[in-house]
Amino acid sequence: MKSYFNFTKQERRGIFFLLVLIAVFQLAYFGLNRFSIANGADVFSLDIKNQLLTDSLGIEKRKSKLQFKPFNPNYISDYKGYMLGLSPLELDRLHNFRAQNGFVHSAKEFQRITGISDSLLNGISPFFKFPEWTRNTKPTTKKTEVSNNRRPRILDLNTASAQDLKEINGIGEKLSSRIIKFRERLGGFLVNEQLYDVYGLEPQVVERALKRFQVLHPPKVKKININTANPDEIASLVYLKYKVAKNIVIYREEHGAYTSKEDLFNVSGFPINKIDRIALYLSY
Repeated sequence: MKSYFNFTKQERRGIFFLLVLIAVFQLAYFGLNRFSIANGADVFSLDIKNQLLTDSLGIEKRKSKLQFKPFNPNYISDYKGYMLGLSPLELDRLHNFRAQNGFVHSAKEFQRITGISDSLLNGISPFFKFPEWTRNTKPTTKKTEVSNNRRPRILDLNTASAQDLKEINGIGEKLSSRIIKFRERLGGFLVNEQLYDVYGLEPQVVERALKRFQVLHPPKVKKININTANPDEIASLVYLKYKVAKNIVIYREEHGAYTSKEDLFNVSGFPINKIDRIALYLSY
């Protein structure tokens, strides 16, 4: 062990000089830090204002590089969302909504789902391009059919047969049968958007189908009073499982009567992305 600590005179001077340098640097660091605190500033703190300005300039620079063309906002990729200026959290909200077969039909609904700011919405919404049926869902009149024979006649989604549905590219024997069964469980489609809820039916196929089939004569349904119904009655809705129906009743008993559909957002396990469909069958 003695050999490890046996230094020459020159080596001892070098070690001493190194220790002096370390001490000088330590004193300089603490001195600078105290001086910054005394003057009310931290030299190592992040300049938030300048950082936000830099971020905004970065977004504008990305936008200037991106040549905007009309696009369907339901199919925004991570890269395109980044170029548009959406945050990862805002993109995740959109992708989670779409993963549950949700479909955005307007710029306002896009903002509600993603939570983007008004300024960003105003900047990108002019380039939104939604399917034609979302802009005009009025039934085609006989006069229109006669004047424009090139357009296919719109059929009622609630009376279309499996054979009629199979005429749409992407709908075969299995999917046409599944659409009919889902329609029967609902008691008839109330709105066009419910076609997106058919399991296994791709959004692109739904868009093609809705150019030919739409809800022209929605059925009359007996609405369920959410403030008096028991779990079994609530669970009769296609969109709600019994466990969620039970949670709806429990929340009602603990917090009082529901006054709007937004109150249901507080219920554990409630499918928020289906609220617009579910609300069609509820009363208060």
